[in-house]
Amino acid sequence: MSTRQVSKQNDPVIEHRDQLVAPMIKGEKPKSAWRIGTEHEKFVYRTADRRAPSYDEPGGIRDLLMALTRYGWEPVIEGGNVIALAGSDGTVSLEPAGQLELSGAPLTNLHQTCAETGRHLKQVKEVGAELGLGFLGLGMWPDKRRDELPIMPKGRYKIMLDHMPRVGTMGLDMMLRTCTIQTNLDYASEADMVKKFRVSLALQPIATALFASSPFTEGKPNNFLSYRSHIWTDTDPQRTGMIPFVFEDGFGYDRYVDYMLDVPMYFVFREGRYIDAAGQSFRDFLRGELPALPGELPHASDWMDHLSTAFPEVRLKGYLEMRGADGGPWNRICALPALWVGLLYDQGALNAAWDLVKHWTIEEQQALRDAVPAQGLCAPAPGGGTVGALAKQVLDIAHAGLVARGEVNAMGDTEAGFLEPLRRIVASGNSPAHDLLERYKGAWGSSLDPIYDELSF
Repeated sequence: MSTRQVSKQNDPVIEHRDQLVAPMIKGEKPKSAWRIGTEHEKFVYRTADRRAPSYDEPGGIRDLLMALTRYGWEPVIEGGNVIALAGSDGTVSLEPAGQLELSGAPLTNLHQTCAETGRHLKQVKEVGAELGLGFLGLGMWPDKRRDELPIMPKGRYKIMLDHMPRVGTMGLDMMLRTCTIQTNLDYASEADMVKKFRVSLALQPIATALFASSPFTEGKPNNFLSYRSHIWTDTDPQRTGMIPFVFEDGFGYDRYVDYMLDVPMYFVFREGRYIDAAGQSFRDFLRGELPALPGELPHASDWMDHLSTAFPEVRLKGYLEMRGADGGPWNRICALPALWVGLLYDQGALNAAWDLVKHWTIEEQQALRDAVPAQGLCAPAPGGGTVGALAKQVLDIAHAGLVARGEVNAMGDTEAGFLEPLRRIVASGNSPAHDLLERYKGAWGSSLDPIYDELSF
């Protein structure tokens, strides 16, 4: 989740609706300026006893962050606590229960993305070895109860943790027990954004199936392949889901603004602290009638904060965020942006992907979203066949898109090689979670202890 770093400069009061659309218009870039931003989260555990470390214990999360400063990272402070690090590779930040996230820098190609990922993982592993910490790449804690997990000292998280049980049954699980891989991508115009939004939203369940790696809850199988994805179905219905209006005629920036104005607020940030505004209306804020700040009008930064508090399968800010994938090992961190860059950053590939999904009804899309968390690649696809067969088509389109981009490394390799882990998954016919379940039932002897040895970074 976002780490608040806002200067008082260039933070105007919002007085007109066009200021709400402005961040999306500002996001428009010519193709030559398109970049790739990759975010990936991992679970942190004590190697001695596999306990999730607290923030301030010796060798805990704070010490982990401070140790990373040796690599040039600069601490970001909130309320006297280090809650993130800023540097040339983006931002290292904390999720609510101490999950460690790299929000990577905007990069030109996937070779750079994978190098960035490699640098980050090398750094955290070096520091982790000194502190007795390990890092696990999965979509959900396989064995931890909520009450076993620490809470990080970040103001927005307290507000969200208090609010989540009021609006759904699994919001606390989302915050405390899950990890994801995401990628953030650019668009050239409103029309380009619309097409990319529609393609990526329709195909988001395919990414969910390819990356599904959360089949365990509290030490036992949970009857899902991506329980992380299932969690989002009962987190907060007002800010999650497939947002079908994206496929309606006339969809664009203005319609997304309407959606965000209908999403209840969580908080406002003033003078270094978060003020609880959970459930209150940004529309009231625009009228100076927000109960949390009576008489005040919002600033541009307040709107940007609010844009970060909706959690649909694809999210629009000044770029598009792909949000459907579970966390996973190193090679899948590189594969996730490869999938979406291949589909969205080459016009031929984008057109082919649109041809694949444009006839799907909203009902078919929702059925796909509903089926995939439990069935993965075996789920039925719109129009017949399986998600696995559909995923092969999608990967073929992405492969062609990456080859067409012509971004090669020093060895002359295109970016298409980063799709290989996904091609192996499709060839197997099963989502990664199937393999985990087979190992659990077989070699692991119904124990999850080996998962720490086999799936840690």
